[in-house]
Amino acid sequence: MTRSLIIAPQWIGDAVMTEPLLRRLHARGERLTVGALPWVAPVYRAMPQVAEVIEFPFAHGGLQLRARRQLAQQVDGQFDVAYICPNSLKSALLPFLAGIPKRVGYLGEARVGLLTHRLKNPAKGQRPPMVAFYSALSGDADVADDRPRLQLAEAEADATLRVLGLQRGSYYVMAPGAEYGPAKRWPTSHFADLASQLSLPVVLLGSGKEADLCGEIVQGCHGPVANINAAHPVIINLAGKTSLAQALCMISATKSIVSNDSGLMHVAAGFGVPQVAIFGSSSPLHTPPLNAAAHVLWLKKDPDYQPPLDCAPCFERTCPLGHTRCLNDIHADRVLRYL
Repeated sequence: MTRSLIIAPQWIGDAVMTEPLLRRLHARGERLTVGALPWVAPVYRAMPQVAEVIEFPFAHGGLQLRARRQLAQQVDGQFDVAYICPNSLKSALLPFLAGIPKRVGYLGEARVGLLTHRLKNPAKGQRPPMVAFYSALSGDADVADDRPRLQLAEAEADATLRVLGLQRGSYYVMAPGAEYGPAKRWPTSHFADLASQLSLPVVLLGSGKEADLCGEIVQGCHGPVANINAAHPVIINLAGKTSLAQALCMISATKSIVSNDSGLMHVAAGFGVPQVAIFGSSSPLHTPPLNAAAHVLWLKKDPDYQPPLDCAPCFERTCPLGHTRCLNDIHADRVLRYL
């Protein structure tokens, strides 16, 4: 059996989109170990084909050669092949230092000598959808898009729900964050307007960085701030209060989720739950939620929206024109149609 090490991307959404690659490798008999940073590792624990997850002790920035050498010594001789998903130089160092015989990755950041099997990196604007981009590392000729699939034991999710006094399918999730910037975030006032019209409890999910965003939604709902132990909560703000593993449990069992183009959007797609994905400065043509139960809202492709959004997608962190029409003009009533 081929022993394979997958070097995972550092973003949650990208991690989800590597799942079809891992499924391909597992189907041809490879034993999969994923090396991932702690904040994405739970995503790989929701992939049944992964035999082991190694949490990397690395931080953002810098090569951190000493830490990589130490880990390389620990895994020396344990793997036959490494698939390196990120394009960075540092992501290719561990497989090289560990002497893994076959090292597969895209060319980039002067790492030619670190790879034994090199794929040409498509030029900007010509890159395929991300699922196909990652799946090509398998070497298979057919790398068409395939829906990522995540899976959790129901008992694991139900245990998390019981702590919150919730039941499967009895609440909505809202994920108002987007790490990239405000040009990808639907206004908190719109989230609040939507939440105030729903008849079931709303759970707000996000990192600690998004606690203020979620706080604005709570204030805008003009309703009580629920204690997580309340019998009948209206809105539960869990931003910064849950681990990613717990957030995955919450998303897997929700009635529906509303989010921006974000990592949690891709998590929801992986679980196949009903979702509304709101796009602004980015494009669903490149990173869509691959989910038959997804509804994508993007004014760029709305023939009835006038004047047309010739500026979209701009892929900027903040709106260069200062109006962010692509998000501001998607009102709560429109989202409500799909919930």
